[in-house]
Amino acid sequence: MITCQKTYSDIPWAHRQHRHDGHCALIHGHNWSITLTFGCHAPDENGFVVDFGKLKFLQRWIDENLDHACVFGSEDPLREALLQVGGRALWKPYVVPNCSCEGMASHLFAVFSPMIDDTSAGRAFLTAVEIVEDSKNSATYSVPAPSPRPRA
Repeated sequence: MITCQKTYSDIPWAHRQHRHDGHCALIHGHNWSITLTFGCHAPDENGFVVDFGKLKFLQRWIDENLDHACVFGSEDPLREALLQVGGRALWKPYVVPNCSCEGMASHLFAVFSPMIDDTSAGRAFLTAVEIVEDSKNSATYSVPAPSPRPRA
């Protein structure tokens, strides 16, 4: 297997850990980075795992969904009340099961993996998503590489 990585850096979004017993229960923001690890069993005709120039759809997805968003956990009991204050003029909400670094790594893997599979017609695949919070803390969600497909 051959791998490569693409990093999207300095993406500002806020979140709150509603179950946390300290200051992380408050809405607060970070500058986040998302590093995607791609793999393949054989490179394309250019020798690439993925053509980084053809991944602009990932940047668009990040810009539309996460850039300057407030990421809420789906079970946050204050989410709806907070969103009612100011509505879309104040909030760009994005709701996930778990808005921690770990939860975001897992969630974004589930979002991006099918996109990569579709774009590469199954030749390339996502093996890991690393989320970095303010260049200090990180979490990675990874899976084993799929077995090579039999050649026709």
